[in-house]
Amino acid sequence: MDFLRPHVKEGTTTDQLDKLANEYTLDHGHTPACLGYHGYPKTICTSVNEVVCHGIPNDTPLVSGDIINVDITTIVDGWYGDQSETFMIGEVSDAARQLVQTTFDSLFVGIRACKPGGPVTLIGRAIQNMAHETGYSVVREYQGHGIGQAFHQDPGIPHFPTLTSKRDLLHPGTCFTVEPMLNIGGWKTKLDKGDGWTVRTMDKSLSAQFEHTILMTESGPEILTITQDGPQEGDTLA
Repeated sequence: MDFLRPHVKEGTTTDQLDKLANEYTLDHGHTPACLGYHGYPKTICTSVNEVVCHGIPNDTPLVSGDIINVDITTIVDGWYGDQSETFMIGEVSDAARQLVQTTFDSLFVGIRACKPGGPVTLIGRAIQNMAHETGYSVVREYQGHGIGQAFHQDPGIPHFPTLTSKRDLLHPGTCFTVEPMLNIGGWKTKLDKGDGWTVRTMDKSLSAQFEHTILMTESGPEILTITQDGPQEGDTLA
């Protein structure tokens, strides 16, 4: 993510970002997890503006005012690591900036809410409370997940309370992702039938997402995907 960071800017195409990520991953002896996954055609997901997730990189350049989520999953020595970050391109609207900031903050609110042996629902309750306090909706059709030597494992990590998440417990040794997707408008989404991947907000409102891979330890959650150059917990995003 830090390698891509300087390139996520006005004028760069998402295809260029994908090529950079692919080359970097292979040059380091690692495997792009998304490439070929259930037929997915690219190395990373790039979701711009109203795209919630799974946006396919293309030849459209980023423009000032865009927000873009860059989602990266890499296999290193047989283990999967999954993270994403929403970038603001040039001069974005106040509404976009507030959405991105709140989504970033909600990620850490969710992470800090969970505890060893505690129910998954603590994460979703904390994220939903923050979203609703600021007038945003939480995407329901897509969620975090267990992760390890496979891409998607149990338990599922919904970002709102559910009956299942009340029963699922995060015992020490559990590895999982927290990846809240917040929308300015409603929570409902629509899958692009043309490519079978791109997910947009039903009402075409802006959506933002941040994601970390987490290991639950005896003393609490440990974040495994902190970047050196990216925003840190508690930061105000530029």
